[in-house]
Amino acid sequence: MSSRESALAVLVPEAESLVKPFRDRYDPSAAAGMPAHITLLYPFKPPEDVDDVLVEQLRACLARIAPFRFALAPIRRFPTEVLYLAPEPAEPFRQLTLVIWSLFPETPPYGGRWPDIVPHLSVARLVDERQLDGIANDLAQASKGKLPIHATAAEVALMDNRSGRWLVRASLGLGPARPLDKIGIS
Repeated sequence: MSSRESALAVLVPEAESLVKPFRDRYDPSAAAGMPAHITLLYPFKPPEDVDDVLVEQLRACLARIAPFRFALAPIRRFPTEVLYLAPEPAEPFRQLTLVIWSLFPETPPYGGRWPDIVPHLSVARLVDERQLDGIANDLAQASKGKLPIHATAAEVALMDNRSGRWLVRASLGLGPARPLDKIGIS
């Protein structure tokens, strides 16, 4: 991460009690103040480029999209480095990312490093596969009787770390409007 960034994410406070001990220890973004979340766009804009006009564009875009329920249940891994909880269904998160990205095409998810959008709530980031295996086992034990975690995506947090820590700069509510598949994104 560079020192001054912003991100758009769905915060998931319902997951904190399970994932915080793991994230605090194994996810550098948690140590920098980022709560449990599902990323929509990162990196987004440099914080100094985020003005009231941009925030209102986001607010108007998101107000057209209905909130949606989801659950976090499967514990999964990317081929390298990341252990995560997968949201089900994942498609509303993908569609939400695409809607925002279409408004700001210069901000592809993860800077365009990966071709697929895979919604996830990161629990640990490590390059040591054996250590990540151990953390996955510990998470599986800790999550017994606690998964699935049910939540509602009702708002998007515009986060930035211009203070040196990740803070919510704006909370942008999803509206009572139409589901994502009804606004021309499929």
